[in-house]
Amino acid sequence: MEKEMTVGKAEEKTIPDSVSRILDRVKAVFEKTPRIYEIFKNCYTNTLHKAVRYMEDGTAYVVTGDIPAMWLRDSAAQLRPYLIPAREDKEIADILVAVSHRQLQYICIDPYANAFNSEPNGNCWEKDETEMNDWLWERKYEIDSLCYPIQFAYLIWKNTGRTDQFDEIFAEGAGKILKVFRTEQYHEEKSAYRFIRRNSYYTDTLSRDGMGALVRSGTGMTWSGFRPSDDACTYGYLVPSNMFAVVVLGYLKEIAEEIWKDEKLAAEASRLRDEIYEGIETYAVTRREGYGEVYAYEVDGYGQFNLMDDANVPSLLSMGYLGYEGRSRLTAENTRKLILSEANPFYYRGKKASGIGSPHTPVGYIWHIALCMQGLTAKSEEEKREMIDLAASTDGGKMLMHEGFHADDDTKYTREWFSWANAMFSELVMDYCGYRIER
Repeated sequence: MEKEMTVGKAEEKTIPDSVSRILDRVKAVFEKTPRIYEIFKNCYTNTLHKAVRYMEDGTAYVVTGDIPAMWLRDSAAQLRPYLIPAREDKEIADILVAVSHRQLQYICIDPYANAFNSEPNGNCWEKDETEMNDWLWERKYEIDSLCYPIQFAYLIWKNTGRTDQFDEIFAEGAGKILKVFRTEQYHEEKSAYRFIRRNSYYTDTLSRDGMGALVRSGTGMTWSGFRPSDDACTYGYLVPSNMFAVVVLGYLKEIAEEIWKDEKLAAEASRLRDEIYEGIETYAVTRREGYGEVYAYEVDGYGQFNLMDDANVPSLLSMGYLGYEGRSRLTAENTRKLILSEANPFYYRGKKASGIGSPHTPVGYIWHIALCMQGLTAKSEEEKREMIDLAASTDGGKMLMHEGFHADDDTKYTREWFSWANAMFSELVMDYCGYRIER
């Protein structure tokens, strides 16, 4: 059961002092553009006021926005900007740890699921043909759903010094994550995961009786059924998510060494990280005329590849943000140039904005998450500010971010309340103001 939070209750709209100090600093930086500050304030306080709910077991549940479920991915991304005030505010740090505990509880229930209910009530998006149980809102297997909780717990440690999130449940969940990643390196031979959604779009189900498109086993990379957009992968080796796995396996190695003194687990995480890294650098690099060597978004290990990028994170645009470093800096730079151009089929130009969208939303719709990620990965302060201004000017007059908006008319948008987008805008503004998340 849920119970009221002691911080930021919706009805009281209380703002902790640690957050108020950040608001004051942002207000000063944007003194000449007060509307940006007001949007930031709305976005930054939104999650504490509306999305986080303490549970009777001491964990915390985070709704994604206008869908009443908790996504492993979204919940970590939604709370990431609060790592800054958590350094000095134990109450906020307690919330982050409580969310981390619930994330790992969910992984222990089913590491193949992406979204969960607050209790085993049987609520779900659809009655899908897969191994459902009453805790699961949806069971689309996505690599990033297992990466985000490790990243989140690690960042709590690095930014607050807290280690109580690394309990027995976390250790059990980490073992399940390693087992799934290992199994899905040989999806064809070893995986029992299947997913079928009847009478739906092809992007909402997997082909071949729920197995997904054929991939070559033994590449080193690990298979994903779905993208972080919750759309089905065209080819099963989703490159940005494998990049994310490389990063978080490095985190898990460090946790095993420094916190648990577990040399066996550290060695296992390290071996798997190296195998996935070699797979990416061997199979995911291709050439595109006019751009040179670039990373593909998806590959199958047989030579087929998908050149694109999606607004949802992990994305190719976000590889530096996530901490992935490939063998060639030039390949990464070439990839950025490609995906921020019409060579990316989901890059749109319009009267109000230019940016990356997603096949998850209508053609011509740009995502605020992608605009913010472009700013967070920009090398210049000028480009960061340009992306802040662009995001703020395309809010559809709602003073909050949205999922996608039409490139010609930002009053046409998807998702009335999308907390992840609000968090991304908050993080970009804070980054511009000099706040950096340690990792």
